[in-house]
Amino acid sequence: MTSINISLPESMRTYIEEQVAQGGYSTVSEYFRELIRQDQKRKTTERLEGMLLEGLESGNATAMTEEDWMEIRQAVRSRISKHQGL
Repeated sequence: MTSINISLPESMRTYIEEQVAQGGYSTVSEYFRELIRQDQKRKTTERLEGMLLEGLESGNATAMTEEDWMEIRQAVRSRISKHQGL
């Protein structure tokens, strides 16, 4: 694991130390790791919501045909082959 040094105003340092003491974190590093995990989750959720909205706004849904499914299967097989270097 690598280290990162950051500079904080005293008021923020005090706040962080209080959060560690009250929040059940064993170290300041554990507290920061949790903040980063929460931020990653939030950004992932925002991306997913954006994709869902884009899909909803893309027009009326149409029924999938057997030809559509065949094209999807072929595209997947092609990607797998390229990935495996075949």
